[in-house]
Amino acid sequence: MSDFLPIEYPIQIPYQLRVYFTKRVFDSANPLFRDLACSRESGNRRKTLIYVDEAVSQANPGLTEGIETYFKHHENDLILKGIHLLPGGEVIKNDSKVVKRIFSDIEENGICRHSYVVAIGGGAILDTVGFAAATAHRGIRHFRLPTTTLGQADAGVGVKNGVNFHEKKNFVGTFAPPFAVINDLQLLATLPDIHMRNGYIEAIKVALIRDSGFFRWIEDHVNELNRFEPSAVEELVYRCAKHHVAYIATSGDPFEMGSVRPLDFGHWAAHKLEQLSKFELSHGEAVAIGIAIDTLYSEEMGYLDSTSAQRILALLRQLNFETYSDYLEKKNGSRFPYILEGLEEFREHLGGLLTITLLKNIGSRFEVHEMDTDVVLRSIERLKTL
Repeated sequence: MSDFLPIEYPIQIPYQLRVYFTKRVFDSANPLFRDLACSRESGNRRKTLIYVDEAVSQANPGLTEGIETYFKHHENDLILKGIHLLPGGEVIKNDSKVVKRIFSDIEENGICRHSYVVAIGGGAILDTVGFAAATAHRGIRHFRLPTTTLGQADAGVGVKNGVNFHEKKNFVGTFAPPFAVINDLQLLATLPDIHMRNGYIEAIKVALIRDSGFFRWIEDHVNELNRFEPSAVEELVYRCAKHHVAYIATSGDPFEMGSVRPLDFGHWAAHKLEQLSKFELSHGEAVAIGIAIDTLYSEEMGYLDSTSAQRILALLRQLNFETYSDYLEKKNGSRFPYILEGLEEFREHLGGLLTITLLKNIGSRFEVHEMDTDVVLRSIERLKTL
């Protein structure tokens, strides 16, 4: 036995999770990026390395030239060390060479912990660049500029990043709050329809677990959202982002050390569906089906009334989401569909007890630690026929 007492000190590290909304962030007359980059200390010019989603660059001609002009306009404060285009989509998260390339760029350009790495693009770009920034030099300040509704409303405003390993989504990653998130709402104007709709699903999700009034607002604005009217889309993005940031900041578990993950409602099945479809299904499409499964499961178990369940399914379909996929029937050689493996993979990914969020009412959730697989399969069978 040692006579020495254990040495224990609490370490408290304050984080400021900041999300800004603007339009035309790299217009020389818009000072937001420059002011944020120069907000911590004065003196040295800030070196900045930028990565842009190829599809975003193609959809926004002149974007890279505009960035170069912006940095030249602010050359007394900022140094542009390069703009690099990266392919978007889930494929980038499956390619380890991309992260190695970013590490090399950081080393070659002398990017240090007082410099910035900027990611402009969809969720896959934000995840991959964010992971590289969070691990190079044990953490470089990084900006996120999400360019999709999904990124601006959900994935891009959080504290997680990651890449895939052995076809398991986000198997490797970190919790690393970005230096700041800038949602340039103007960039949403060029989104393909599917990427515009993907963010709608995360708004429905957060409304179901936190805010019945927001759910009614989405119901009331279905037509405007289907027409992609900017005012409706922008309000949906803002309200959804506000809910996500508020939960992360006030839940007492921003780095998910516990087992409760309400922001992953509908995601246990969604992650498996993305894997089964080899990402043919977008994240939003997969989450829509996952929400539908867990909604009917909540009803089948007597937790959620039938009227509310039908409202949820109706809203998903009114926003042109399918609530069933043939991938749900794909089997692993036995009588059990692969989709059920998603439960154990979800538990493994999160750690601890299996914890699934279900619904009591629209806007009110609770957690369970086991799922009756017969009821899950019955819920899926119902979706097939509804």
